[in-house]
Amino acid sequence: MQKSFRIILRYTSFIVLLAVALPGYSAVPFTNSKNGLPTLAPLLHDVTPAVVNISVLTPSAIEDNPLFRDPFFRRFFDLPDQAARPERSAGSGVIVDAANGYVVTNYHVIKNARQVIVTLKDRRQFQAKLVGTDPGTDIAVLQIEAKDLQALRLGDSERLDVGDFVVAIGNPFGLGQTVTSGIVSALGRSGLDIEGYEDFIQTDASINPGNSGGALVDLKGELIGINTAIVGPSGASVGIGLAIPSVMVKAVLDQIVRFGEVRRGRLGASGEDISYDLAASLGLGSTEGAIISTVEPNSTAEKAGLRLRDVVTAVNGRPVRNSVDLRNKIGMTPIGETINLRLLREGKVINAKVKIAKPLDESGTGAETVPQLAGATVANLKSGSSRGKVEGVLVTKADANSPAWLHGLRPGDIIVGVNRRKVRTVQEFLAVLQTSKDVIVLNLLRGDFRLTLIIQ
Repeated sequence: MQKSFRIILRYTSFIVLLAVALPGYSAVPFTNSKNGLPTLAPLLHDVTPAVVNISVLTPSAIEDNPLFRDPFFRRFFDLPDQAARPERSAGSGVIVDAANGYVVTNYHVIKNARQVIVTLKDRRQFQAKLVGTDPGTDIAVLQIEAKDLQALRLGDSERLDVGDFVVAIGNPFGLGQTVTSGIVSALGRSGLDIEGYEDFIQTDASINPGNSGGALVDLKGELIGINTAIVGPSGASVGIGLAIPSVMVKAVLDQIVRFGEVRRGRLGASGEDISYDLAASLGLGSTEGAIISTVEPNSTAEKAGLRLRDVVTAVNGRPVRNSVDLRNKIGMTPIGETINLRLLREGKVINAKVKIAKPLDESGTGAETVPQLAGATVANLKSGSSRGKVEGVLVTKADANSPAWLHGLRPGDIIVGVNRRKVRTVQEFLAVLQTSKDVIVLNLLRGDFRLTLIIQ
């Protein structure tokens, strides 16, 4: 009797906890009508049809190596003549637009794909068309021609709090659709050098290989993140999973559907984090926001009246946590759009409207091709460049859908480092590349911001 009472008390406490912590989710059925026990089954019944499995066919390493394709080379080393089999890998995706058949997944899931097959929960299969990718955020958009699709509603990830309940849905290890649950462990994770634009939601809901591109869902049944990475020594879940927030997903999705790519512009000003001492010296109530550290002459930021030591506290009404958050919000805004900045200047609140400008049209000298980055050409920065004291190598061309493009390189990027070594000229850049073996890590300047591309 005492044991039964403890079990009932435990379940009752769980239900009360949910009711207290989630007053806005009263429409979510937490109790199974058959046995009266807590359950998320009705919620999952509604959302899981929108999460798909993705099977990717990619060329094998042998197919990608020109030496292995050479008949003389193959005969010399007595290699078999049969064609190399392509490699298969699996991931996950989320239907975000049922009418148009748009599916969001991770860029790294479909990178270098020869063929992408989307399998729905009802086991229908469709060959997907690639709409566009954004390596900087690790997002790709696919399209399938299918009827009777079910899409997930996009939620507002900026309304999340640490401790909110979440559910992760995906295809771990190719087993098939799997659901795990947990909480939001942290928000705004960055500095992990996983992608160029980082603002991850951290969760302890189990995420494993194959979950990439799957859904992170709140208890309203809304998509609040795309699962993208695992932090751990073994390559499997240790309770630290990362998801791209839905606000970033929506911004990238809108641009890819509209342009086929993300067209990032620049503000002409850059910001830094606010330390505790700096906040105290400026009379700020907190370290939230980003303080303007540079304003370029004749930029749209200068024309809008931005000054050094202005503190940016919000963009289009959405709070700015730090300089990385400011960078992400600017980077997700299309070229030509005007944003509203809320500033603190000498204790006064000021609103400024700033137009996002095109990237600077840099000129370079001595353009050369890059064997390791097919489709790209680089050049030395001209002396007197508008980037001032910046030293690096200018990307003058990156052909659309070339290997360089698919790896994330764009015209106008300035390469400042390769594999943790600074490069100032094309000669230095090519020399470092020649010593690189399996992985190339490029440190770039794109517009106002820095990002890292990892090329394998």
